[in-house]
Amino acid sequence: MSAPRAGRPRRGRPLAAVGPRRGARPTQARMLALRVLSRVERGGAYADLALGAALRATELGPADRALATELVYGTLRWRGRLDHALGAVLDRDLSRVEPRVATLLRLGAYQVLFSDHIPAASAVDQTVRCARAVGVERATGLVNAVLRRLARSADAIPLPPLEADPQGHLVHALSIPAWIATRWIEMLGPEEAAALAEASNAVPPLTARVNPLRTTREALLAELRTRLPAAHACARAPLGIHLGHGGDPGRDPAFREGRFTIQDESSQLVVELLAPQSGERILDVCAAPGTKTTAAAERVGEEGRVVALDRNPRRLHLVARAARRLGLANIATLEADATQGLEGVTPPGAFDRVLVDAPCSGLGTLRRNPDARWRLRPEDPAQLAVTQRALLVQAARALRPGGVLVYSTCTLLAEENEAVVEAFLSESPEFRLVSEAPPEPLRDLVDAAGFLRIWPHRHGGDGFFAARLERRE
Repeated sequence: MSAPRAGRPRRGRPLAAVGPRRGARPTQARMLALRVLSRVERGGAYADLALGAALRATELGPADRALATELVYGTLRWRGRLDHALGAVLDRDLSRVEPRVATLLRLGAYQVLFSDHIPAASAVDQTVRCARAVGVERATGLVNAVLRRLARSADAIPLPPLEADPQGHLVHALSIPAWIATRWIEMLGPEEAAALAEASNAVPPLTARVNPLRTTREALLAELRTRLPAAHACARAPLGIHLGHGGDPGRDPAFREGRFTIQDESSQLVVELLAPQSGERILDVCAAPGTKTTAAAERVGEEGRVVALDRNPRRLHLVARAARRLGLANIATLEADATQGLEGVTPPGAFDRVLVDAPCSGLGTLRRNPDARWRLRPEDPAQLAVTQRALLVQAARALRPGGVLVYSTCTLLAEENEAVVEAFLSESPEFRLVSEAPPEPLRDLVDAAGFLRIWPHRHGGDGFFAARLERRE
C-alpha cells in the first residue's frame, strides 16, 4: 500500500528567488491559521470551535477562508508526519523548540510538503513573516533555515515501510499516535490498519440531511446543484445529500430556511437504526449539538415529542437554535447529567425510544476532528467506558416495556462499544440485543451479533458503532 504523497521540492524556481522582506506582513489567512493552531496546540482548544469563531470574526473572502481552513486542518491532520520530516532537518529535538516556534515550523512544513498551489519559496517567506508578526523575531533565522532545508531535501527523507515497520509507518508516514497505531494493528492487521489511517487523513465531504417537513431530497438536490454542482444523493441514508468539499453550506439560503442540516451519512444511519415513528416519545440523553435530536423530531411529527438532555447548557442552546431554524416545535431541552439518574427529569418507562449517543474517544471521526488524535490519552477509552455504562444504565430506566434503545458511539474500540453493551445486558435480563431484520439501508452494516459497524476505509463515512436493544414486554 503506497503512502500519501510526501511533498517535493520545487525545482523550477530557486528558493532564493523569494526572500523574506523585513517589515512585510504575512497574509491574513496564515495569521488566522497560526492563531487557531496556537490555541489548539498550546491552549487545548477544539479546532472546529476555534476555527469557526475566528472565521466569524473576520472579513476574509472565500478563497482566504478556504486557505485558512486547509492550513489549520492539514497541519493538525499531518502533524506526526510533519514532526518526522522536521526532525530530519533540525539540529535538535522538536520538543526542545519553543512551542510558538514549533507551531510555526509545522505550519510552514505543511505548506512545503503538502500544498500543490503554494510555492516552497512563498511558504518559507510567509512563515518567516508570521514569526515576526507574533513577536519571535529571534527565531526567524531558524525558521528560514529549517524550512529551506526541508524544501531541498523532502524527497530524501525516508519513511518507515509498512511491510518492515507497520507501527512506524502509521506513526511517521500516516500521522497516527503510537498507541492508536498499536491498537489498530492489533484489531485489523497492518494492511487494513494503514487503510484506516489513510481514510482518517482524508478531507471529508460535507453531507446534509434533508428536512422532510419542508422539502424532498429530489427537490433540494435540483436546487443545490445550481450552486453546488457536485451535490449528489447519499448511497445509504434516504435523506442524505453529499455536498462535495467546497462552499459554505451554513450560508446557503436552503440551510438558513431550515430545509437541510449538516450531518455525516454515518450519523444519519444511527437514527435509521433508532427508527422513530410518527407520534412517539423519544429521549436523547446526550443531545447536543442536536443533529440526531432534530432528525428524530422530524420523524415523529407534530403529534410526537423529543426530549433532549445535556449537562452543558451552552451546548444545549445549540439544540434549541437548530430546532427553531428547522421549524420543530416538538423538542424540549432539559439540562441534566444522565449519569446521575433521571428521577427528577422523567418518570420510569415514559419513552417509546431512547438514544444514548455516548461521549467517546471519537476515533471514527479523526478525518473530521484531526486534533482529537493528539488530545486523547491511552487510558481515556477505559475511563470513558465507565461513563458510557452509567449513561446506558440510567437511560434504560426511561424506556417503556417493548420500547427500543439505541446505544451508539463514533469510535472503533471494543471497550467503548460491544464491551459496554455486553456488560449492560449481563446485568439487565429485561433487555435483549435486536439482531434480526435491521432497516434496509443497514443490512450489510450489521454483523451476525447484531452490532452496527461503519468503518471509514470500508464504507466511506465517519466510523460509528451502534446496538439496538429492546426492553421485553
